[in-house]
Amino acid sequence: MKAAWFEKFGDAKDVLLYGDFETPQPKHGEVLVRLYSSGINPSDTKKRAGSSPSLLKAGPVIPHSDGAGIIEAVGQGVPGSRIGERVWLYNAQFGRQLGTAAEYVALHSSQAIWLPEKTSFEEGACLGIPAMTSHRCVTADGSVSGKTVLVTGGAGRVGYYAIQWAKHFGATVIATTGSKRSVKQCLEAGADLVTRHPNAETIAEMKEFTNGKGVDLIVEGEFGGNLDHILTILKTSGTIATYSSMANPIPKIPFYQMMFMDINLRLVLVYVMPAVAKLQAAQDISKFLKHGNLQHRVAHNIPLAKIAQGHELIEKGDFFGCAVLNCE
Repeated sequence: MKAAWFEKFGDAKDVLLYGDFETPQPKHGEVLVRLYSSGINPSDTKKRAGSSPSLLKAGPVIPHSDGAGIIEAVGQGVPGSRIGERVWLYNAQFGRQLGTAAEYVALHSSQAIWLPEKTSFEEGACLGIPAMTSHRCVTADGSVSGKTVLVTGGAGRVGYYAIQWAKHFGATVIATTGSKRSVKQCLEAGADLVTRHPNAETIAEMKEFTNGKGVDLIVEGEFGGNLDHILTILKTSGTIATYSSMANPIPKIPFYQMMFMDINLRLVLVYVMPAVAKLQAAQDISKFLKHGNLQHRVAHNIPLAKIAQGHELIEKGDFFGCAVLNCE
């Protein structure tokens, strides 16, 4: 099969290779998927750059955890009826070497989720990390029906889905953005109020919007950078569900302020979510896809052979939506 891989860490153009690679075979409990699209996420580019130093000890790495395609073969223990099924994939390269930047991938059947005909393979490759992370952030601590949810970075990959989940589950949604051109993205996703990233002025706007009550849940994409501001809008006993803190990776936490607010701090990483949370996310995603209730944004569709270009686009980060590889 054709595949892209790396054998050392470094810049995309220096270490990513493309060529022939041995086609995997499905083991017990696995399915073999002919991939048509592979999703690229920031965690993929970080791994390639060396964020997990032990990753290459077991050999070359075919990157990417997200993808979509058709099941062509099954291992023992998997019903033959799954052959021919359109699927989207998650966690394909987590804890192992061979991900979705290839024509084929073999992985556990539970990680290959039915994909309806109305959803393209490119859209299916956008789901794993962004849609599952956002689902966990919105749903992990109880129903948001009738509550107010703040999504920072609402135009981002995770934030865009978080707005949709929160609205579909009955919340009023405030979203923050970093630019005027991203306001439209948040409104299209369903946000009720869109303002700039948290600062004294925007917090005042949020307080006015909520009649001084504040918000029940904050889906936070820049925990360290925003913490001081968002604590002033969060209700007592509210929740901060955060999945990133890039600008300030070692934030200083005002412990007593947070303790006296009785807040819940949830750190979310899709790779290590409980199995029941992954299952619920996958079921909800499939249900919403079936009824056409999730919007997607495919910004770039790049040939597999030009994977380095895709990684560089993710690292620049100056676009809305996801970047995928065409694996056909």
